[in-house]
Amino acid sequence: MSVRAVLESRGAEFGYNKSFPNQSFGYCGYYVRTASWRSVGDRSGPTVSLLEDRVSRRSSGSLSTGSARIATLFLGFVTLPIIFRLLGPAEFGDYSVLLSAFAFYAILVSSGIVDGVRNSLEAERSIADWEPYVVGYYLRLALLFALTGAFVLVFLSRNGYVATLFGDTYTSYVYGLAILGVSVQFQLYSRETLAGLGLQGHAESLGVLEKVAFAVVAIPLLALGFGVPGALVGHAVASIICGAIGLVAIHQHVSLSSVLRIPPREFPRTELLAVNSVSVVLLFLFALLYHVDILLLHQFRESAAVGNYRAALFVAELLWFVPIALQAVPTRSTPALWARDRVEELAPLAPKTTRYTALLTAVVAVILGALADTLVPIYFGSDATPAIGPLLVLLPGALGFALARPVFAASKAEDAVRYPIAATAGAAGITVVLNILLIPPYGMYGAAVATTIGYGSMFVFHVLAARRIGFDPLAGARLGRVAATTALAAVPIFALATVVVNPWLALLLVPLFGLFIALVFAVLTGTIAPSEPFELLAALPEPIGPRAEPIRRRLEDVNGDLTAVGWFQSMLFLAGITLLLSGILLATFGPDTGVPVFG
Repeated sequence: MSVRAVLESRGAEFGYNKSFPNQSFGYCGYYVRTASWRSVGDRSGPTVSLLEDRVSRRSSGSLSTGSARIATLFLGFVTLPIIFRLLGPAEFGDYSVLLSAFAFYAILVSSGIVDGVRNSLEAERSIADWEPYVVGYYLRLALLFALTGAFVLVFLSRNGYVATLFGDTYTSYVYGLAILGVSVQFQLYSRETLAGLGLQGHAESLGVLEKVAFAVVAIPLLALGFGVPGALVGHAVASIICGAIGLVAIHQHVSLSSVLRIPPREFPRTELLAVNSVSVVLLFLFALLYHVDILLLHQFRESAAVGNYRAALFVAELLWFVPIALQAVPTRSTPALWARDRVEELAPLAPKTTRYTALLTAVVAVILGALADTLVPIYFGSDATPAIGPLLVLLPGALGFALARPVFAASKAEDAVRYPIAATAGAAGITVVLNILLIPPYGMYGAAVATTIGYGSMFVFHVLAARRIGFDPLAGARLGRVAATTALAAVPIFALATVVVNPWLALLLVPLFGLFIALVFAVLTGTIAPSEPFELLAALPEPIGPRAEPIRRRLEDVNGDLTAVGWFQSMLFLAGITLLLSGILLATFGPDTGVPVFG
């Protein structure tokens, strides 16, 4: 488990196991590293060729990176409901509070070190034995910071400060967090060092291993009744295993005996320690966005409410899988474009990614909303039924946050870091203030409203930041047509969810039908060109790819755009079609008026 994992996931991973994720921080982590190269490398900044070489090196491991992310997401998706069911809403709430508190602690103990070792290893220096000195320097710092942090946690717990802030129950839990902090420090140090050495595949594999090891250790302990301590032991053991394997892998490339070597006087100790101030600021702002609602809700409501709210957050944040998948291409290409100052080539890339993200994420949000009453009890159990209401409130905000991701991913201008930071700070500030105002009187629903507004504001602020940097991510994004497509598709999607009374059948049919009908409406409204769906299919291996490519070529010259009058007429026609289709479904198969053959 890493700082980024805790932040991204809130709980089990983004690996999307919201109880402990293991997905990398994605756009933010890469953004921070890109923005900080100038201060770590040569004073004139990295050359374009060096930057493109690093982008190319990362791209060569993109398959393993993508596979690792998919694996961690899947493992988290499978693991989290088991943890919820074994702990119950109350203990799961305590567990979520611990992880949220640990996120802030990990920023102080880990973030500057782990990001620093990666950035520093990627930088070029004329000092002899640069890599061994960097590895040893940051390993000493990691040990110092981890032990110091553990001592502080034990001190706070023994002197009653933890009990005052969180309650007596958490006093013993914090001892477990102190041990966990040390194990996580070395696991994260190992992963980032391997990535800095160009071994991205090894680093991502450790993330998958951590998820597997956690599940293997924690789930039996939870089943035996060890509760929250059992989950913490699972995280600690998994981190120790991954940290040890990672250190062995590092030793094969750079001897760990370098920890005993004293760097020469010209070694930039202070510079390396301070270089990641931007990273720390961003991580702290995202921690506020992701965790302040959990911590404040715990202060005003019982643990069961926190647990159910955490479950709702996890389902809502599943929407973020779409931009994570779509951002892979721009994440690899935009640094080189910024380095060449070729903003004109970046301009059409961001709107297209934003359009795809908006369309797919909005449709998935509609499907989740239509299936909320069915999905939550099946996924988490009947104890999680109170999470349905907050989930519906959270979906619009999660959609807005998802739209912000590709905009932020494209905003990697090295000389304009202040704009994305200001945008994130604005959203974080709104989230904190609204949570303080709304949680005391309204509990879970107040937290959901505050968080959804804060998440949604991320999109607005980052669009403004992108325009200040020099490109408009909405030019050509066709958000009006995306909204029309989503509204048209939502009616038959909800109608089908109503008539399919068998819950398992609903979980199968509604998503497939929803994606298909949305694709049809997207082409008819001009949201996407007729050839664009086949571009994705053509990229697949045999037998799909070769068969889709000829169709894509035939449709490539078909213009799906309409005049304003034609578009309005098409909207009227499509609205009539969607209402007719929905009416037929409800009248024929509705549970009250028709024959419920889908039940």
